[in-house]
Amino acid sequence: MSGKNKTYNRKKVVVLFFFYMAAFLLLSVRLVDLMIFQSAYYTDRAQQLHERERSIKAARGRILDRNGVVLADNKTVCTISVIHSQLEDSEEVISFLCEKLELSEEFVRKRVEKVSSMERIRSNVPKELGDEIREADLPGVKVDEDYKRYYPYDALASKVLGFTGGDNQGIIGLEVIYDEYLSGEEGMILTLTDAAGIELEAASEHRKEPVPGNDLVVSLDYNIQSYATQLAKQVMATKEADRVSLIVMNPQNGEIMAMVDVPEFNLNEPYTLTPEYEALRAKEEARRQAAIEAKRAQSENAGEEPAKEETKSEEELRQEKLNGMWRNGCINDTYEPGSTFKVITAAAALETGCVTLSDTFSCPGFIVVDDRKIRCHKVGGHGAEDFTKGICNSCNPVFVTLGLRVGAERYYDCLKQFGLLERTGVDLPGEAGTIMHRKDAIGNVELATMSFGQSFQITPLQLATTVSSLVNGGRRITPHLAVRAVDEKGVSVESFEKEAGRQIVSAETSETMRGLLEKVVSEGGGSKAQIEGYRIGGKTATSQTLPRGSGRYIASFVGFSPADDPQVLALVVIHSPQGTYYGGQIAAPVIRQLFENVLPYLEK
Repeated sequence: MSGKNKTYNRKKVVVLFFFYMAAFLLLSVRLVDLMIFQSAYYTDRAQQLHERERSIKAARGRILDRNGVVLADNKTVCTISVIHSQLEDSEEVISFLCEKLELSEEFVRKRVEKVSSMERIRSNVPKELGDEIREADLPGVKVDEDYKRYYPYDALASKVLGFTGGDNQGIIGLEVIYDEYLSGEEGMILTLTDAAGIELEAASEHRKEPVPGNDLVVSLDYNIQSYATQLAKQVMATKEADRVSLIVMNPQNGEIMAMVDVPEFNLNEPYTLTPEYEALRAKEEARRQAAIEAKRAQSENAGEEPAKEETKSEEELRQEKLNGMWRNGCINDTYEPGSTFKVITAAAALETGCVTLSDTFSCPGFIVVDDRKIRCHKVGGHGAEDFTKGICNSCNPVFVTLGLRVGAERYYDCLKQFGLLERTGVDLPGEAGTIMHRKDAIGNVELATMSFGQSFQITPLQLATTVSSLVNGGRRITPHLAVRAVDEKGVSVESFEKEAGRQIVSAETSETMRGLLEKVVSEGGGSKAQIEGYRIGGKTATSQTLPRGSGRYIASFVGFSPADDPQVLALVVIHSPQGTYYGGQIAAPVIRQLFENVLPYLEK
C-alpha cells in the first residue's frame, strides 16, 4: 500500500473516531438530560399512562326552608361501567347486565365490546341494585356510588325550587340560580394499571375526596307553602279555573314565604307531563283552534288566502309542553292587573298632591274621555262620593279623574319612581318585565285606562312587590328567596338578605294608603277578607282576559296585615274562573282563609 493511501486511511479513521465521539457525547448529554433534568416529567408521563381516573361526584347542597325543613335532598345511587381491558367473559357480563339493568342486549353489547378505557352502561341505578351488581364481582365491571337529587315533597314549590339534570347541574328555579353554591367539587379515584390496562392489585389506590356543596337556606316556609298550595288547588278545582297564582311575602324585607302557581309538577319526575297540565293544554289548544277557525272564516269572507299554520315535530311539541309546565306564572307571565292597580294610582295622586281625602267626586256610572265612554262597574253609578268612598267602591270614574289630574308625564314618572318599569330583581330565572306604553304615546284615553289597571301588563310578583313598598313606610323592597348559604357544619358562608332600598313615597303617603286599604276591607269591596280580631287591608280586582270579548276573566285580591304595620302580604290571581268571577267574591275569601291560618302561625 502506497504512503498516500496510508495517510488517507489514517485521516479516515481519525474522522470516524471524532464522529463517533461526538455522537457518543451528544447521546450522553441527551441521556443525562432525560435521566436527570427531565426525570420528573417522564416519570409523571409514565405514571399517567398507567393511571386510570374515575370521578367521585360531590353531594349537592340541600335546600332548606326558613325553619330547617329539607325541601331538596340527595339519594345515593350508582353508576355502572365496564373496563374493556379487564373483561374476562364478555358474554357473561352482557347477559348479567341486561338482566339486572333491564337493558336491551344490543345496547349493552355495543358498550361492552367498545375498546375504551371505561364505558358507562347506566347511571342513577338504585343503591340496592348497585350493591347486588358489585357483589357479583365480575372482572371489568365497575360500580361507583353517585348522588341523585331527591325532593321529599314531590310537587311542593316545584316552580320555585326547580330541578337538576343528569349530571346534577341546576336546570330551572333556585337550583340553577344558586348552582355555584350547591354543586360542590368532584373528587377523584386514581388506580395504577399494567401495560395491558389491567389494574395492579398490589398498587395502592389514590383518592381525592369530593367537597360537598353548601346548603341553601331560603325564606320559604314549608307550612305556609303547603297551605297556600292546598288553597290554590281548591279554588282551581271549585272554580274550574285555568291557573291560580298565590304569593305570600314579608312586605318589610321582601322575603317570600310562599309562591304557588298551580298546576305544578313532580320534581322527582320533571319530564313527565301531569294530567292537570295536559287538561290545561287541551283547553288552550281548543281555544287556539277556535281562534284559527274564526280567522280563517274571516279571511275567506274577505276573499283572502288564509295564513298557513306552522307545523311542529312531536319532539318540538313535547318540549313546548314541558316548557309550559315548568313556567312560573308568578314571575314569567304578565297580565292586566285591573283594580288592584288603583292602589298605585291612589298613591301617585296623593304623592303628587293631586287629591286629598276630603275631595269629592260624582259618578253617574260612566266618564267620557275624549271620544271614549268609560263605564263604572256599577251601571247606575255611585253618585256623590269622597276619595275614601271612591277607593272603597273601586269607582272607575274616580280613578280616571285622578289619572287625568296627575297627567301623563307625572304619572309615568311615578311608575318609574315606584319601580314598576324595571324588573323586581327576584332571584329566580326568566322574570318578565312590565309591558307599558311609551311615555310619548300616552294620550288621555291611555292614561284613563291605565289609571284603573288596563291597557298594560305586569307580573303578579311586580304587583305584590310594589304594593308592599307602598304600605311598608314607602321603601322599595327586593323580593327574594335565598337567605344564606351554609357549609356542612352549618356555618354561614354567604348572606343573601336584601335591605330595603330607596324611598318611593313619603311615610305620610304610605300611612294614608294603609288606612284607605283597611277601609276597603272593613267597609268596601274587600269585605270578604275580614277576620275578627285582625286588621286587614287590601284591594280587589276583576279584569278581562285578552283578547277582549273572550268571555274570560281574572279575579284577584291583594291583602296585608296588620293594616297599621304590615308583616305579611298576599296576592292571589285566579285565571278564567267559571261562574262567579268577581275578585271580591272569589279571591278575597282565599286570602281570608290564608290569613286565618298564617297570622296565628306567624305569632307562634
